[in-house]
Amino acid sequence: MHEAWPALRESCRALALRKAATPWLEACRAADALPPADTREPARVRAFFERHFQAWRLIAVDTDGSERTSGLITGYYEPLLRGSRTRDARFRYPLFGVPDDLVTVDLGELYPQLKGQRVRGRLDGRRLVPYFSRGEIDRGAAGLKGREILWVDDRLDAFFLEIQGSGRVQLPDGTMVRLGYADQNGHPYRAIGRTLVERGELTLEDATMQGIRKWAVTNPDRVTPILHSNPSRVFFRELPAQPAPSAAIPGAAPAASGPPGSLGVPLTPLRSIAIDPRSVMLGAPVWLATVDPVDGKPIERLTLAQDTGGAIVGTIRADLFWGFGNAAGEPAGRMRENGSLWVLLPRGVKPGRP
Repeated sequence: MHEAWPALRESCRALALRKAATPWLEACRAADALPPADTREPARVRAFFERHFQAWRLIAVDTDGSERTSGLITGYYEPLLRGSRTRDARFRYPLFGVPDDLVTVDLGELYPQLKGQRVRGRLDGRRLVPYFSRGEIDRGAAGLKGREILWVDDRLDAFFLEIQGSGRVQLPDGTMVRLGYADQNGHPYRAIGRTLVERGELTLEDATMQGIRKWAVTNPDRVTPILHSNPSRVFFRELPAQPAPSAAIPGAAPAASGPPGSLGVPLTPLRSIAIDPRSVMLGAPVWLATVDPVDGKPIERLTLAQDTGGAIVGTIRADLFWGFGNAAGEPAGRMRENGSLWVLLPRGVKPGRP
């Protein structure tokens, strides 16, 4: 548990700015008061969590009314791409910034019962209509010329960057540019791995990032239609070269941490997870029990809910952040495991809607 302490401190930093996080403040103040030396002692950190939190196992109710205590655990990472700020024969696949005509409507502002729900589209006269799909954008229908942030040399790398949500792009002069999720076109995400399985192109076991890449090598002329089967398109923003460390907070995540997640704090490799915020409150500690996708060994560890994702939907559903680069991409791309989750809530707080 002590290895998750920096991630906890980052969660506390973000929760302190949220009115709904009042029940968490006592536990976070207690974390502030813990001497730095104690945060490196596993027994003392465990005692802290046992004193201030209570674990609640997540239970999902399926459509037939049956209950289950396990669900899908996947992985993600921060990839490295090769790119340029100008298009040429090598760098010809664009990464777009947010379009000027993309409109986001927070339905909760119109109907309180729809709090947290949003729709995205574009104006056609006085009507809000769906924004352009991935295929339409690629065909130029959206008129996004001039909105390119960078151009990269591999279309699959560009596609998987959208799935990961953030990454780094190395320019020809060696400069590293960091990109993060900025918005999305409003279309539902459809996993191309699932599409390939449904069409009999891949088995479920092979529908990993690595398996999809291998399929693409042998079917280059069919890659574009498969990519277009997912109408969702992510738009990016350029990030500072490195997230600013929380130097004033003892035990905070170091500068070498990952990109900022939905909570607004740097992700910590193997300690940050993406969750469905309708089931788990962002910032909450979550005990994760699953298996390593490479060696099959158990993964049982305390993580922090610090991110979300378009494909992360459901009560028992999590995406484990593995870190940066190819070494992290290998297990992240293969991870599609069964697992269980326990949310740690401050004592006195009962489970309910986050």
